[in-house]
Amino acid sequence: MAKEFSVGDHVRWNSEAGHVEGVIVKKHTSDVTFKGRTRHCSPDDPQYEIKSDKTDHIAMHKGSALAKA
Repeated sequence: MAKEFSVGDHVRWNSEAGHVEGVIVKKHTSDVTFKGRTRHCSPDDPQYEIKSDKTDHIAMHKGSALAKA
């Protein structure tokens, strides 16, 4: 089962530039278009929009790519 997170959780993930930390701002449980691409999401496999602490960049990741910070 994938890791579950909630809006407001502070998380960490690995990016090309190293580890990044941010706050979950939205949880998606159905397919959504994000930055021009369809992201497949479901209640059993949600994806999360995360706002980076340092750059205010918004990223989207599955729970399996995230860890509580």
